[in-house]
Order: sequence, then structure tokens, then C-alpha cells
Amino acid sequence: MATELIETLLLFSLPASGKSELRKYLAGLTKDQCRSEFHIGETLQLDDYPYVHFMHRIDDELTKLGWRAAFYKGPSRPFQDEWEWAALIELLNEDYADLMAGRQHAPPSAAQLLFDRLDAAHAKVGLPESLGDVPYKLRRKVAEALEAECKADLEARNRQATQDKRGRTVVIEAARGGPNGAAFPLTPPVGYAAAFQQLSEGILEKAAVLYIQVEPAESRRKNIERGRPDGQGSILHHSVPMEVMLSQYGCDDMAYLAKLSSRPNSISVERLFEEKGVYRTRTFHLPVAMFDNRKDLTTFVREDRAKWKQPDVDAIHGELKKALTTLAGS
Repeated sequence: MATELIETLLLFSLPASGKSELRKYLAGLTKDQCRSEFHIGETLQLDDYPYVHFMHRIDDELTKLGWRAAFYKGPSRPFQDEWEWAALIELLNEDYADLMAGRQHAPPSAAQLLFDRLDAAHAKVGLPESLGDVPYKLRRKVAEALEAECKADLEARNRQATQDKRGRTVVIEAARGGPNGAAFPLTPPVGYAAAFQQLSEGILEKAAVLYIQVEPAESRRKNIERGRPDGQGSILHHSVPMEVMLSQYGCDDMAYLAKLSSRPNSISVERLFEEKGVYRTRTFHLPVAMFDNRKDLTTFVREDRAKWKQPDVDAIHGELKKALTTLAGS
């Protein structure tokens, strides 16, 4: 990777650590800056948070109609089944495959397409279809309530899929973790080890990992600080409920995995793949670098660009350049 651009960048770390702010910063760089200073192409971006948001929206609409929630224990509570974390990775795998193939979708209903995708992702990880037993009349009403949001999300992914992928870097954002005080290794499906076991072979064979280093307590503080009453659909201004922060994001295993790796500055991922009854094993050594955000370098990016101060820009620019140069040289 020393002389080539980073093809796929996994932007993984705790909630409110600065992932979305880094994505916004990267998206504002020129093509020449991306290549010469950061060893990446102009970015194409994927994120599993929109699906988390849509799951909440579906539950809200179902309960309004007198049906039970499909995904969460309550509006401010964790998933009913932790294997939803694996289902989210399957949705990212699909988005990545669509992006790389330039595949677009034009369904009669964007919301109904989302419902079908959620059910299919459940099936892939051994969960019951989340909306499979919802009466059609209720499903249609939920779809009508979500259609505008789902259509906007699908159109954005369709537009991105049409772009030329040559010389570009795909940035994939996800937050994972484990219960506060948990011992390592974390038990699947929580944590990054489990996420790496779910990512597609196409992603893993091109990926490098940028981990944003913050303490869990700081993650919780910034999560509260960034939240806005109307921001749950926003990647920059949503807030994760505190029960979820403690039970799902009280720690994470990225540093632990890096220490276990058989190669320095990498995450080792051993995978078993099956194709038409034939099994094969593959080991990936994903380059990993830490962006040190324990002294907050990223919050200012949430503001309008006209309000950014040059010392803040210099600080984030320098730390990001150092981390991505480490990845490019691995």
C-alpha cells in the first residue's frame, strides 16, 4: 500500500468520537490534497447509522398503529436481539456491492424496498424476518409514513453509485462496542471482532482501518453534547440513549485486537468462506492507525465552515495526515 491510494477506509470507533466530523472534513478536501497529503482519493461514503434511524422510525410507526415494536426494546433502549449488529453489517455489504457495481434501484416504493432488505439481512444472520408477520395494511401505512425519508436516502445512494470509482476511496463508517466493564474478548455479535467476521470478502481484501481514539466517558459526554431535538436523522447531531451507550458502547475491542495481531500496525482477521458447498479459509491483515482525539480535535467541524478557525483546521489536518500516512505505509 506504500505507493497506492487507500481503496477502502473503515472509519470505526465509539459514537460521538469524531467519525462523522472526519468524513465531513475529508469530503471538503480538494482532489490534490486527498492524494498528495492523505493517500486517498476523493471519498465515496457509506454508513450504517441511517438504518439504525430507520429501525427506530419503523418501531415508532408500528406502535402508533397498535402493533409491537420490531427492532428495539423501547424508543430509548437497546435492540431486542443483539444480532441486529450483524444484520447492519450485511446491509453495509449490500451497499458496498451496489456502489462498486454502479447498481441503482428504482422500486415502486423506497420504503417497501427497505423493509424487504431488512428482512433479508435478518435471514442472513439467522434472525426472524422483522416485518414478516406485520399485516399488509399496517406495513403499507408504515411505508407511507417513511416514504419521503427512504426515497431521499435511496436517491443519495443511487447518485453515488453512478460516480466513477477509479482513483476514489470508499469510506465506511460504523460504531461498535461492548458493555461497560466487559472483559475481552467480547462475545459476538458485539464488538469489532464480530464486525470483521461479518464484512464481505470484497471489503476486507481492500480495507484499512482508521480508529478514532477517545475514552468511553468522553464518548458519552460528546454524545450528549452533539444531540439536537430534531437531529436523530442527522449523522452529525443525533444522540444515542444513555442505556445504549453503557450497555453497547461502554468499551470497544479495537486496541485489544491490534495487540493480538500477528503483524504490527494491523488487525488480523481469519475467515472461513463457503461457496457452493466448498469451504476455504483466508487471513486478512488490515492496516490500522489511530487518530488521537482524546484532546478534542473534531467538534468544531459540526459548525458552518465559515466559522472554522485556522488553528483548529491545522490540528485536525496534521493528526489526520499522520494517521493516514501510517496506513499508506503499512
